[in-house]
Amino acid sequence: MHGMSTTPFETIEPARADIDARRGPLLLEFGSPTCGHCRRAQPLVEEALAAFPGVAHVKVSDGPGQPLGRSFRVKLWPTLVFLRDGVEVARAVRPPAAEEVTEGLRRISPAAA
Repeated sequence: MHGMSTTPFETIEPARADIDARRGPLLLEFGSPTCGHCRRAQPLVEEALAAFPGVAHVKVSDGPGQPLGRSFRVKLWPTLVFLRDGVEVARAVRPPAAEEVTEGLRRISPAAA
């Protein structure tokens, strides 16, 4: 492990249509850089993702009235939405452990790690 390869938050929120059109496995993470729950979850998410190099990871800095988070009915941060070919397969809200994240990744990953 070379330092923290923390995925940065996207500066421009992706459109729902773009997410729906994405092929392959995608972990969509809703949160905020200032959210304590998000900061606590980050090492868990990164640890789980390390075993699934084929999964894309998009972090959305969410907030009131932002359309993408509302379209996924996000209420708490962080909310992890696991998608395959643009379809939600699983989600984890404020995951307490890396296992919960790994389980979601396993369900969208083309080959089990």
